[in-house]
Amino acid sequence: MTKLRIDNVSRVFPGVRGSEPTRALEPVSLDVADNDFITILGPSGCGKSTLLRIVAGLDQPTTGSVLLEGQPVSQPGPDRGMVFQSYTLFPWLTVRENICFGLREKKVPDAEQREISDRFIEQVGLRGFENHYPKQLSGGMQQRTALARALANDPKILLLDEPFGALDNQTRALMQELLLGIWEASRKTVLFVTHDIDEAIFMANRVLVMTARPGRVKCDITIDLPHPRHYTMKTTPEFAAYKARLTEEIRVESIRAAELEH
Repeated sequence: MTKLRIDNVSRVFPGVRGSEPTRALEPVSLDVADNDFITILGPSGCGKSTLLRIVAGLDQPTTGSVLLEGQPVSQPGPDRGMVFQSYTLFPWLTVRENICFGLREKKVPDAEQREISDRFIEQVGLRGFENHYPKQLSGGMQQRTALARALANDPKILLLDEPFGALDNQTRALMQELLLGIWEASRKTVLFVTHDIDEAIFMANRVLVMTARPGRVKCDITIDLPHPRHYTMKTTPEFAAYKARLTEEIRVESIRAAELEH
């Protein structure tokens, strides 16, 4: 079943002070199935985040449309959960209050808010930190809270824009396993933007590679690796084969992107 349909979506940003318009995205079409975990790779400036923001309703396409379960997307909504690279928690709210923010906006009863937040606090490993404020948390803990906040609303699709990009390698690896474990248990539909090829392969059942700007889908590669996945999978020959192919695809586009800048 198609969960999300991106139909001929392009984005052109108007020129500033007489400069030429910027073509960020060429027409992109993509069908995302229910329970898909799709990672999006591409050189810097290829429109990965722009595409994600359009799906989130935070930006409007110049042409084309986005349909979520057949309904057009035109603005942000609780049916899409978004996690950014930067820490976007409300600093004046505790971990629990941040997680409950969307539930409170939807007028969910207090007892149900507590039950839901308890479940996700446990799931992301923040038991004992419920009453801490963001400034008292490490980066990894802040992203765990942001992930729990997005999941607590029970969105139809989870959108992640390099959510682990600012974390150290060890914390990043732990967060990858955490998110993958949650996906394996709940089977959310996920679109995940990353620059990290290992991360893209490890997390996904499909990897999209985008071309240098203006971005379009260059290839859509099915990742046929078994679940549940453990970090040791990254040392297998099968993983290495996917990495070799994707590294070459990205290298070609990164060279093109550098040439375009000059």
